[in-house]
Amino acid sequence: MNKYNEEEVLKRLQEPRTQSRAFEEIVNHYSQPLYWQIRRLVIDHDDSDDVLQNTFIKAWTNISTFRGDSKLSTWLYKIAYNESLTFLNHKREQMSLDEIGSMVAETLESDPYFDGDETQTMLQEAIGTLPDKQKAVFNMKYFDDMKYEDMSSITGTSVGALKASYHLAVKKIEDYFNKHD
Repeated sequence: MNKYNEEEVLKRLQEPRTQSRAFEEIVNHYSQPLYWQIRRLVIDHDDSDDVLQNTFIKAWTNISTFRGDSKLSTWLYKIAYNESLTFLNHKREQMSLDEIGSMVAETLESDPYFDGDETQTMLQEAIGTLPDKQKAVFNMKYFDDMKYEDMSSITGTSVGALKASYHLAVKKIEDYFNKHD
């Protein structure tokens, strides 16, 4: 199997006869990392799959607008981030905060893809209590070890504000653990 070469794939995206195959390589290369980025925000496996599908549909529809000013991964993460927030806002309109909190706990407990121990479950519950922006920043930094500069490109937020959001998220998670210990 050929190693993924983004420069080569981006060149083939420009050619109508190779565009479809090049995009298929992008999907194969980025599906898993994007899925987990979405999953950490959306929680539910089926919902995450739907948001991932929407992400790739939006990317395919707008691939001609990708100018290469940023890395392709940053552009895709930005689409996934925005699609996740859109999904969460729609879900929030349908449920109260208490319902969302209990849904997160129930989803984790019944999810065959989640094999975490009690501490991991509590961490996910604590993350679930964060506002969307803090949740996203915490997930990108803690789980993906993403640089603040890359997060800034994805979220459209300054590095200083992202650092503050991460700090607040960590504090809230610590408070959650102290309260539930």
